[in-house]
Amino acid sequence: MQPQNEQRTGLVFGVLAYGLWGLIPVFWPLLEPSGAVEILAHRMVWSLVVVAAFLAVRRRWSWIRPLLREPRRLAMVGVCAVTISLNWGFYIWSVNSGRVVEASLGYFINPLITIVFGVVLLKERLRAVQWAAVGIGAVAVGVLTVGYGRLPWVALVLAFSFATYGLAKKKVGLGGIESLAAETGVQFLPALGFLFFLGARGDATFGAHGATHALLLASCGLVTAIPLVCFGAAAIRIPLSTIGLLQYLAPAFQFLLGITWFHEAMPAERWAGFALVWLALTLLTWDALHTARRSRAALRAAAVSPRSTATAPEAAAVDAVDAGKA
Repeated sequence: MQPQNEQRTGLVFGVLAYGLWGLIPVFWPLLEPSGAVEILAHRMVWSLVVVAAFLAVRRRWSWIRPLLREPRRLAMVGVCAVTISLNWGFYIWSVNSGRVVEASLGYFINPLITIVFGVVLLKERLRAVQWAAVGIGAVAVGVLTVGYGRLPWVALVLAFSFATYGLAKKKVGLGGIESLAAETGVQFLPALGFLFFLGARGDATFGAHGATHALLLASCGLVTAIPLVCFGAAAIRIPLSTIGLLQYLAPAFQFLLGITWFHEAMPAERWAGFALVWLALTLLTWDALHTARRSRAALRAAAVSPRSTATAPEAAAVDAVDAGKA
């Protein structure tokens, strides 16, 4: 088992990561009068600068050469870059267009979309509780369509793009910082070219609205990288089940900001739709924790059973599960 202070440190880093992601809607309006596409381009450019500096300090370059030798992984990096660009762009636009609550909905329903991808694309088999959660999520989208008077397409774009990003990222198999460096490496030249194009037309806001505005645009890199570094520090210290629970902090903070800070309307139909989404997520969380508990119990039983033929590595795996490393 990991020391208790390590667990506490990991929990602090996890709350910081998801808390910062949840509070990020407050940041994007500070970048006006920059448009969503210009902000997105600055985020791509400055994120690579920050991540490259971090990798230089840590001297973590050994992953680059093996990646360049694998065309399939490079193609997946390209897919990651495209889908996260779509996700970032729509998210920035939705916040600056007064749709923070709907954006939060996208990240609430993302786990449900990920499950659907698992069934459709990976031929995974769902347990009854997971099917129930997906069904309730589908009903929730219907209720929210009535509540909004239209399909909640912003939430769906964010959920589907992030689920696609997660699926492609899994196939790349890089750590968080390395993966962000690879993705922003793909994004960098197009983003920089777009910024030069805006400047040539006289439409760029960088440098045209004072030093404070320029510094805020440049800080997009830190806003992107710092939560990711915190997440990485949390992931190696606390169990995945805890990470799974913490992930709901970000959309919860976004939702609360939407109705308190940005004063977005929440008629009864929208409350009903969100309540159904939260019910579906509660079922998923309960099922995941219940399944993890049964798996740990089965591993322990196999490890201590007199009839068990468990080897030392298998016994070590039991300890790893208990420590949240498996």
